Amino acid sequence: MGIKITGTGSYIPKSVEKNEDFHQHQFLNADGSTIDYPNEVIVEKFKAITGIVERRYADDQLVASDIGFLAAQKAIDDANIDPETIDYIICAHNFGDVKANTIQSDILPCLASRIKHRLRIKNPKCVAYDILFGCPGWVEGVIQAQAYIKAGMAKRCLVIGAETLSRVVDKHDRDSMIYSDGAGASIVEATDGNDGILAHESASFTYDEAYYLFFGNSNNKDLCPDTRYIKMHGRKIYEFALTNVAQAMKDCLEKSGVDISEVKKVLIHQANEKMDEAIIKRFYRLFKAKAPEGIMPMSIHKLGNSSVATVPTLFDLIRNNKLEDHQINKGDVIIFASVGAGMHINAIVYRY
Repeated sequence: MGIKITGTGSYIPKSVEKNEDFHQHQFLNADGSTIDYPNEVIVEKFKAITGIVERRYADDQLVASDIGFLAAQKAIDDANIDPETIDYIICAHNFGDVKANTIQSDILPCLASRIKHRLRIKNPKCVAYDILFGCPGWVEGVIQAQAYIKAGMAKRCLVIGAETLSRVVDKHDRDSMIYSDGAGASIVEATDGNDGILAHESASFTYDEAYYLFFGNSNNKDLCPDTRYIKMHGRKIYEFALTNVAQAMKDCLEKSGVDISEVKKVLIHQANEKMDEAIIKRFYRLFKAKAPEGIMPMSIHKLGNSSVATVPTLFDLIRNNKLEDHQINKGDVIIFASVGAGMHINAIVYRY
């Protein structure tokens, strides 16, 4: 028996926020002081580090569960399955449904229940629940789906990653330019053959690293001190990811028994172009090899960092030939990998 992703779908919001749109923002240092150089310089430095040119924001009338539903419906259609046969719906997110221009998260009921409701699934034995696992949430959801199938508790699962990060950012923080909105979904099920998921690796580093990403006050000290926004210690995250993500990918690949020369693509969480490039180089160096040209597809330039949605969206784009110069063929070995708040890391080796 193999455990495969048989259908994918994604929702990419239509609203485009370009780097130039930030030229009029009031960016401040963490202590509230004025930054000494103009926004044009701030934005250009940001682009050089992250690779981001533009990002997508969800329309005001949509929340995370709405766009998660839209991605899920596409995945169900792509897999050509009856949604009533789904055993588990696992929805990864970090902030729940946040309505536009509000500061409150809504996770009652959970997003997976809302999405199941929107899909009009009647079967009460289709269990719907959420997973909060930072940016690696969708990858972890796939790992959990695989575990249910291996244990005989399920035959078919729907795994979703949906996020509207644009609604939890501090607009006075330069890091706010990283974040975007989006959703990706997949059907994971048991199939004949030995392809699909070959190995996985997960880890939670919390002893010193738990608060590398956190909720904190705005850089604008005139705003309400009781309102919190997504914040991060960027340099610490970079150094942590460089060492630990590459090692997790190595451990996962060795567990799979696949030689590194067989790996055709590495689909890594779209957090920061420079960081992702450094991780890939470190990963191949661990095998005393050089990273092949085109091994790491990137969507961050146009889509930004949509947290749990980056990896499933990237996979969906490639499967549907919507990412220029990248394709996956039957039998190809790919690696999914992610890192995020927790600090959590995971990886999957997958034969397509």
